[in-house]
Amino acid sequence: MAKSTDPFRYFDSSPEVIRLVVMMYVRYPLSLRNVEDLLFERGIDICHETVRLWWNRFGPMFAGEIRRRRVQRMRQFTHWKWHLDEVYVKINGEMRYLWRAVDHEGEVLESFATKERDKAAALKFIKKALKRHGSPKAIVTDGLRSYGAALKEIGAADLQQTARWLRNRAENSHLPFRRRERAMARFRRMKTLQKFTPVHASVHNHFNRSATSSAAKSINRDASPRSRHGDQSWDSASWVWRHCVRAETS
Repeated sequence: MAKSTDPFRYFDSSPEVIRLVVMMYVRYPLSLRNVEDLLFERGIDICHETVRLWWNRFGPMFAGEIRRRRVQRMRQFTHWKWHLDEVYVKINGEMRYLWRAVDHEGEVLESFATKERDKAAALKFIKKALKRHGSPKAIVTDGLRSYGAALKEIGAADLQQTARWLRNRAENSHLPFRRRERAMARFRRMKTLQKFTPVHASVHNHFNRSATSSAAKSINRDASPRSRHGDQSWDSASWVWRHCVRAETS
């Protein structure tokens, strides 16, 4: 007898509810108890620790579904320009660095957390982004010399662009992450930071309505994370959330 591969087989709750909980926690700046209270008002009685368990277990899986479809589709279109930047993240009183790559439409391509901000960290981050998304026509960075040294080592120094106002796209892309960080009362471990940021980026990209190109619109339309264990579960969760918001405002 073949073993079941359903990831929800050990849970009594429906896949629609699980996807709704994960979506609410990752997409919006809500705490675990905020999600618990909102769902209780809608007749779904779960503990805030259940929210933590579900996002830790299913968040990377849902994000992977989104990312695989988006990367596959994005490779069909030309990458005009990437914007690379790093932000400081305080973990237990110590400064850590989160490297982020954003394309010209505001799509978050890659997130990578490190302890240092040197050439080795920049090189590892850039190689990871190039391997997954291919090569762009231009790479916009700040004046950090680690970028120049890393790009020179891989033979892409001619792609680098550095100017004061060119980095606005990257700076603006940090805002949703910063709002989510404040709602979580900061991160306490590097492992949690590295695990959460790709999930948050994938879900943010899925709901990104600022992308104006036909490529981005096509990707947003076709990249709904439907799994073989419930093709309509994410769409049902989205419908439930929209219904809740409509009822709240009426």
